[in-house]
Amino acid sequence: MSIHQTPGHVLPARSAAKMEAAMAVGAFAIGTGEFAIMGLMPDIAQNLGLSEPQVGHAISAYALGVMVGAPLLAILGAKLLRKHMLLLLMGLYALGNLATAFTPTFGSLVAFRFISGLPHGAYFGIAAVVASSMVPTDKRAGAVARVMMGLTLAMLLGNPIATFLGQHLGWRSAFALVSMLALCTIALVWQFVPDRRDEPRSDPRKELRAFTKPQVWMALAIGAIGFAGMFCVFSYLAPTMLEVTKVSPQWIPFGLAAFGVGGIIGNIAGGKLFDRMQFRAVGVILVWSMAVLLFFPVAAGSLWGVLLSMGLVGTMVSLAAPLQIRLMDIAHEAPSLAAASNHAAFNLANALGPWFGGMAITSGLGWTSTGYIGAATALVGLGVYLIARRMKGGN
Repeated sequence: MSIHQTPGHVLPARSAAKMEAAMAVGAFAIGTGEFAIMGLMPDIAQNLGLSEPQVGHAISAYALGVMVGAPLLAILGAKLLRKHMLLLLMGLYALGNLATAFTPTFGSLVAFRFISGLPHGAYFGIAAVVASSMVPTDKRAGAVARVMMGLTLAMLLGNPIATFLGQHLGWRSAFALVSMLALCTIALVWQFVPDRRDEPRSDPRKELRAFTKPQVWMALAIGAIGFAGMFCVFSYLAPTMLEVTKVSPQWIPFGLAAFGVGGIIGNIAGGKLFDRMQFRAVGVILVWSMAVLLFFPVAAGSLWGVLLSMGLVGTMVSLAAPLQIRLMDIAHEAPSLAAASNHAAFNLANALGPWFGGMAITSGLGWTSTGYIGAATALVGLGVYLIARRMKGGN
């Protein structure tokens, strides 16, 4: 069953495009805010008198904020109009990043990164519901993918720009920029997202009851496990290029850019694939993920090979939009909570992937072992998908 939609709710193509672009700016702000700290880790550590692992705790705090905030804020905001909820979430994101820009100590850095992470998943979840509810039924995944395009553009452009800015004007300027992007999003959402007073309001109790469905948990497990392989490889790209590919550090941004290009292609392809194949698209993407992750160790020895491989690994982002729509379909009584929880699952993947890869590397299996470990997680995700297909409601 899909999200309730009536013909009167479908926007004209131009209005829908403006709405999607407005919400995509928010996705760009969130993606830039999430990844900027990784490129500025040495600068933050030096400025605050910390070690780099301590700055890493701030990254973990953000991920924890996403996992806590995604379901919690979706439930607390269930009775609000979705447009108003988007505005409030972007306001919180602006404040969290502005506070990060002025943080004086390690403790406050961790606290403000946690606060910044709280609206992340809920914003994406509600934006996905809004985008998919105002286009024809067979265009829903494409609409979600266009909103998510902001996140992939952040990987390609936002993070390098924020890193460059932070290196030349101080790391705090990068988070001030993110706060400004969040404020721009508020203005754009206010202008271009329809104010639908007749939209169905959610009941928090019904939202929670939807999570008693096994298929909801199966979809979340596919995202948390099957997507971990991408983060397993991506997290250790820089040392792999230095130690295995034997290139100078100047080539690392090109590896990151290749990943971003692959992410953009995968994001578009994932939406189109789900619109055509429905849930079967998830199985196809997981098989593709296994193939590209197994290719990575073979290709990492040469510069052009590693760049091509990272572009292919980036296409794994195609899993995001299909799982987003899948969750909103099977938990149709709780579309906002389901969509937000999808991002909590992906942040769990972001934690599991580097952890698995780190264990393999420290045990002596080498930097390229991340490809094999990642392929194994994709295989487990495929197994979960096949079990879900056999269960009731697994069409």
